[in-house]
Amino acid sequence: MESSAATLVHSLPSKGFNFQVLNKETQFPEQFVWPLKDLVKSCDQKLDTPLIDLKAIKNDDAAMAAAAELVRKACMKHGFFEVTNHGIDHDLIAATYQEFESFFNLPLAKKQSARNNVWGYSSAHADRFTSNLPWKQIFTYPYNYISQSPSQVVDFFKVVNQRYCDAMKELSMDILELLGVSLGADRSHFQKYFEDCEGIMRGNSYPACANFNLTFGVGPHCDPTSLTILHQDQIGGLEVFVDDKWLPVPPRPQTPDAFVINIGDTFSALSNGLYKSCLHRVLVNEKAERKSLTFFMNPRGDKIVKPPHNLFNNQEERKFPDFTWSQLFGFTQKRHRADADTLPNFVTWLRSSNQN
Repeated sequence: MESSAATLVHSLPSKGFNFQVLNKETQFPEQFVWPLKDLVKSCDQKLDTPLIDLKAIKNDDAAMAAAAELVRKACMKHGFFEVTNHGIDHDLIAATYQEFESFFNLPLAKKQSARNNVWGYSSAHADRFTSNLPWKQIFTYPYNYISQSPSQVVDFFKVVNQRYCDAMKELSMDILELLGVSLGADRSHFQKYFEDCEGIMRGNSYPACANFNLTFGVGPHCDPTSLTILHQDQIGGLEVFVDDKWLPVPPRPQTPDAFVINIGDTFSALSNGLYKSCLHRVLVNEKAERKSLTFFMNPRGDKIVKPPHNLFNNQEERKFPDFTWSQLFGFTQKRHRADADTLPNFVTWLRSSNQN
C-alpha cells in the first residue's frame, strides 16, 4: 500500500492536518469554522428519495417506465435518487473501503507525499483554500472509460480499486439508460454520449469532530460533474436542500449496498435545466468517523455539452451555451470554488470570455 501510494510523489507543496491532534486543541482552528448563514440547522424530516430496483427493470418495459417516472419527478425537484440490486458484490464494496482506510491510516507525511497536481491525497483541501475548510481527508484519481492500458488504477492502489471502478462504469451505463428513458430520449442516447467519458474516483474520510456544530465534512455545494454515484456507510450526515430546508438522506440499514445518485451541473445542462443540480452538504459526527466512496462521471473533456433534440419539441430555447467538461472543470480548479452557484457563474464567465 505504501509503495503504490508513494508513486504519486509530486511537484506541489502540500499542507495537511492531523485531525486527532486538532480535536485535542482548546480552541477550534478558525480555518474550519463556517459562516452562520451556512450552519443552518437540519430539518427533522428525511428526504423521500425513490429506491430503484435495477434488476426489476431489466427487460421489463413497464417496470422501466414506472421507475423512469419516479426518477423524473425526483430529479426535477431535487436531483437525488437511489438504486439497489445493481449486481455489485458486497465484498468488493467492503474491500474498496478497506483499501482507502489503509491509506488514510498512514502517517500524515506519507499521505502528503501522495499528491500530483489535482490527483491524490488532500487534507481539508488545504492545498487550495485557507478558510471554510471541510473536516475531511480524501484520495482522488481519474478513471477513463476507454482504457489506455490494461490497468489504469493499480498504480494508485491495488487491483480491487480497478475492479470497483470497472463496476462503476457498468453501473453508470444502467443509470444512463434509466435517465434517457426518464427524459423521453432514446434509451441509449446518454450511454453513447458517455461511452468514452472521464470518471473520477474518490475515497472520503470524515473524522469524528468535537466541534461538529461549527464545521462541515463538505459545505453546501452542487457537484460540477455530470452524475455522482455515492456509497455511504451507516454513520449518516448527507443532506439535501429542498423547499428551503436541509433534509437528511440517511443510510438504509435494510439495503446497505444501495447507491445514492445525484445530478450534477453538467447533467443539469444536458437536460437543459429540467433536472436540478442537487444542492447538498455533509455533516460530521461528534463521535464516529464517516466514510464514503464517490464516483463522479463526466463527458470526455472536449465533448460539447448539449441536450438531446427531443427536449426542444415545443420550441424551447437553450438555457446554456455550448461548453465542454474541460472548460467547466478548469473553471472550478482555477477560478471558482464549487458551491450552489457554480453553473450560473461559469456561464456568465464563459459568455464574457467569448465576447472578449
